[in-house]
Amino acid sequence: MKICVVVLLALIMLVGSCKKSPEEGASEQTASENTGAETAKTQDSNMVALGIKLPKPMFVGTPQNIRVPRLEKPLGRPRPPFLAPKGTENVALGKPVLSSDQEPIIGEIEMITDGDKEGADGSYVEFAPFLQHVTIDLEDEFDIYAITLWHFHKQGRVYSDVVVQIADDPDFITNVRTLFNNDLDNSSGLGIGQDMHYVETHEGRLIDAKGNRARYVRLYSNGNSSNELNHYIEVEVYGKPAK
Repeated sequence: MKICVVVLLALIMLVGSCKKSPEEGASEQTASENTGAETAKTQDSNMVALGIKLPKPMFVGTPQNIRVPRLEKPLGRPRPPFLAPKGTENVALGKPVLSSDQEPIIGEIEMITDGDKEGADGSYVEFAPFLQHVTIDLEDEFDIYAITLWHFHKQGRVYSDVVVQIADDPDFITNVRTLFNNDLDNSSGLGIGQDMHYVETHEGRLIDAKGNRARYVRLYSNGNSSNELNHYIEVEVYGKPAK
């Protein structure tokens, strides 16, 4: 009988020694969490805020007489910084531009990538009414993280059928991807968009391109809330050379 008791006690002690103490489990869990935090910290260290230089504001406040469907509410504060990998820069600066309207009413097509984002007269290009588009040739493939565009910010306006696409060829046949589309009724023939209309301001519109790789960028519009004409001040494409 004594032998059985001794054997039973030995077995209980052996099992207890194999179990992990709560302190040990907590230590290993903490170590795992720390490793994950370090990985996230390393990833974050490779991301920096884009240094987007904004032009001076031309008007204050949001116009109250604009009536268009699905108009987003103003943010009420400056746009938060957009993070992108280190080395990301405006790869559209000075790059060639083509347009569906090759003879603008005002300005020159090359002004769309000349770096001038001011809203005053002499800084924008005015195109004919109806659906028009401009195409920027980046002259090489880039991983694109953001696109910013300024149509017109001398006064608050809403532009219709704003569609932004990227592709591998100038005719937009190969690997076409739509990054933004607020055409609510498919009047542009590019599909019904889910993005909202917005009021033009000096901040322009920033579109998240999510690192998509492309050489060509095309932007559509179809008049605005003030008149039937189309305008562009500047388009910036933030990316890095494709590897």
